[in-house]
Amino acid sequence: MSTDSRPARRPRAPRLAPEARRALIADAACAIAAEDGLAAITMRAVAARAGVAPALVAHYAESGMDGLVALAFERIVSRELVDVAAIVAAQPAPRAAMAAMIRTLAGGERDEVTGVWVEAWALGRRNEALATTVRAQMDAWQRLVQDVVDAGVATGDFRVTDPALAAWQVLGMIDGTGAQSLVRWGETGDRSALLLRAVEAVLGATT
Repeated sequence: MSTDSRPARRPRAPRLAPEARRALIADAACAIAAEDGLAAITMRAVAARAGVAPALVAHYAESGMDGLVALAFERIVSRELVDVAAIVAAQPAPRAAMAAMIRTLAGGERDEVTGVWVEAWALGRRNEALATTVRAQMDAWQRLVQDVVDAGVATGDFRVTDPALAAWQVLGMIDGTGAQSLVRWGETGDRSALLLRAVEAVLGATT
């Protein structure tokens, strides 16, 4: 009786469809950005994280590595925008909505996302795909803030003549204090109380 001494072949892993492969690579880029920053997104790093060959990353990242960096940034910050918009929508009045937004963004729990924003502003100087995405996301945030300001003007809680400009001012204050906190300059930890007082002064909030 003869025996076959050849080792049994391992079944091949299922071949992923192109869209699934793109999603795998995008997820890997997002994970790298969240852990190590946008600058850490390289072809080799993404390939190692996704468990694929670098050539596959190059193949499926049709817009190149700059585009993949932009995609990772967009996914990370847009998730935060959705989260904060839900928190704002749950508030009973515009002033409460603004306070909830400030507490959420300035409490120190979201500094990882702030770090991604700061890095994107710097890298966007030489990555036009990233710069375009950054501008689009800033516009989306400005719209959210302006919606709250507009609602406050309608109820008399806020007194501003140019809600769009006021929204940009508020957003600039949030971004500025957030960036400063990354190097632990000035106030540390929860910055929301001080920031909220400043924002309410800009908005002419009634007492």
